[in-house]
Amino acid sequence: MPPTPTQTPSPAEPDNPLSLDLQFCFALYSASNMVTRLYRPLLGPLGLTYLQYIALLALWGRSPQSVGDIGRRLRLDSGTLTPLFKRLEAAGLVTRRRDPADERRVMIDLTAEGRALRERALHVPAAVACQGPLPLEEVVALKAALERLIEGLGACPPVAD
Repeated sequence: MPPTPTQTPSPAEPDNPLSLDLQFCFALYSASNMVTRLYRPLLGPLGLTYLQYIALLALWGRSPQSVGDIGRRLRLDSGTLTPLFKRLEAAGLVTRRRDPADERRVMIDLTAEGRALRERALHVPAAVACQGPLPLEEVVALKAALERLIEGLGACPPVAD
């Protein structure tokens, strides 16, 4: 019997397109939040947030880089990155300067302290992996599937407002 207008359908109803339990986006959101929380106790002693950590990961791979290049890599806009890099600069981990070849570009470079922090962070990936419930081969397969999803979603035209 279908629910009356005042009844809320059961979350387990497989034919309810608005069931939270059926939402792929909610599963991704929940997993992302839980994984990010795993990082907190590991990054806290380093004085970093998760967002600062991933920005530093990008810089530890190659430095200096422009804010735009880092934004494309992290899929974040300059409105998010500018205050993040100001805080990292205030902490003595990065420098920000205008690109002499193009004054519109802001270049981010690691300081000696920022480079040294990399050594202190080397344990973080393994410590997170030890807490995960999936075997390594499943994590690798899941990461590959998520990268295909990201690439596919990036090729989709934006939905009109």
